[in-house]
Amino acid sequence: MSDYPTNLTEKQWQVIKNIVEPQERNRKSSLREIVNGIFYVNKSGCQWRMLPSDFAPWQTVYYYFRKWKLEGVWEELLNVLHAKARKSVGKEESPSLGIIDSRSVKTSHHVDTDRGIDGNKKIKGRKEHIVVDTLGLPMAIKVHEANIHDSKGAKPTIENLAYKFPRLSKILADGGYQGDLAAWVKDKFGWELEVVLRPKESFKKFNIIPKRWIVERTFSWLENYRRLTIDYEFLTETAETMVSIAFIQIALNRFF
Repeated sequence: MSDYPTNLTEKQWQVIKNIVEPQERNRKSSLREIVNGIFYVNKSGCQWRMLPSDFAPWQTVYYYFRKWKLEGVWEELLNVLHAKARKSVGKEESPSLGIIDSRSVKTSHHVDTDRGIDGNKKIKGRKEHIVVDTLGLPMAIKVHEANIHDSKGAKPTIENLAYKFPRLSKILADGGYQGDLAAWVKDKFGWELEVVLRPKESFKKFNIIPKRWIVERTFSWLENYRRLTIDYEFLTETAETMVSIAFIQIALNRFF
C-alpha cells in the first residue's frame, strides 16, 4: 500500500484498533487499510468509486464506513479520542466549558433533502452546528437546514451533550443565540448559556473575543477537508459522520 499523508501511523492505529476491531480475524483487506481509505476520501474529497486502487476495493471501504456509521462506531471513536486528548495535556476528561457556533455550507446540486437558504450568508445548503471544548475538540455535532435560525438549531445540538459531560456547567455563544435559549438550557440541563457580544467600538476593526475564537479556529480546521467544503451527502446523518471523521483525523494528528 502506498504511503499517503492521510494514512494512520502505527501509534495512531494502536490507539483506535480495539474500537474498530474488537476481535481480530482474517480478512481480505485489513481494517487499517479500510480506515486509511475512508480518511483519504474525507481529506481529498474524491468520490467513493474513484478511490485509488492502492486501498481496499471502494465497495469494501464504503461498506465499513456505512456499517460503522449505523453501529455508532465513529461516535464512540470520537468520544474516546476526545477523552484521551484531554488527558494527554493534563485536563479532566469531561470539560466544564463548551463553546457553540455554526457555519453554513453549500450542498451539491444532487442533494434535495434537508437543505434551505441562509438569508444572511446567501448560502443554499445546510448548517453544521458544533459545541467544542477549550482545546477546540467537538463535544456535539448536528447538521440541519441552513434556513433554521441558530437559536433553534442549537437545541438539538445541545441535547446531544446530555449525560456525556458531568462537569459541564457553562456554554458560550455569540449574539445569534440570544432569546429564550438560555432559559431553556438552564431549565432542561442546569447549564448556563452565556451570550458574549462584541464591544460596540470593536465593530470597526477586528478583535479577538476571549474563548469564542476557539470555535472559529475549529471551523478553519474543517476547511482542510475537501469533502466538507461542499456537502455532498444525501442524508444529514451521513454529513454528521463525515464531520466526525474529520475531527477524528484532527485529534489523531494533533495528539497522537
